[in-house]
Amino acid sequence: MKVICVFNQKGGVGKTTTNINLCSYLAMNGYRVLAIDIDPQGNTTSGLGFDKRELEFSMYDVLTSDKPLKEVIKKCEVVENFHIAPSTMQLAAAEVELINAPHRETIFKRKLQELGDEYDYIFIDCPPSLGILTINALTAAHSVLIPIQCEFYALEGVSQLVNTIQLIKKSLNKTLEIEGVVMSMYDARTKLSNEVVSEVKKYFKEKVYNTTIPRNIRLAESPSFGLPIMLYDDKCKGAEAFEDLANEFLKRQGGK
Repeated sequence: MKVICVFNQKGGVGKTTTNINLCSYLAMNGYRVLAIDIDPQGNTTSGLGFDKRELEFSMYDVLTSDKPLKEVIKKCEVVENFHIAPSTMQLAAAEVELINAPHRETIFKRKLQELGDEYDYIFIDCPPSLGILTINALTAAHSVLIPIQCEFYALEGVSQLVNTIQLIKKSLNKTLEIEGVVMSMYDARTKLSNEVVSEVKKYFKEKVYNTTIPRNIRLAESPSFGLPIMLYDDKCKGAEAFEDLANEFLKRQGGK
């Protein structure tokens, strides 16, 4: 079982899009995949067709009570082998409620251990901030997958992002590694997109995936239908890119 955090302190970088679609392609390849949504906005949850208002339990209950993680996991009806531990806005309150909890940084790690080897890959969709929820996720994970958008301000937060990962590695999770960097919202026609990719590659070197995720209308539309891109429009550029990314990801794992 490999636990991967999908994290960037900047919002709007394609974190949830990456999480939903990479997980879906891995599941379609036969891997047992769990997506854990610990972002109070719950975009992974709604993007997979779940109505947050109808959920009896969510990750809020797992993190703030003795509710086992197994009891909140839902089967993703549209993709075989794919499960989700959903989020609701209640999770925003968890940030405050966990402040005085004993060993608060490792609550999530202990809950994850209850799953044993039930899944091949677990992806955690983090909030775009370094609060107690994200710290819990980074403490529990083996590695961090970083989506970076191909825009001017993308580079501003990169060193801060790496410092955050190093800080967690030093104090809470000595084995935490950078899994890879995914360049999102790429537009091959613009000089800026190519310059940003080039700069990020200088910084992260071979950690940057060769596959870039393009700006794509169909990709942006699919979450509002509660579908991963391959079930919404498997012929669009966004679907092709995520299929390539999943293959590249597996190749790096030695799985394909």
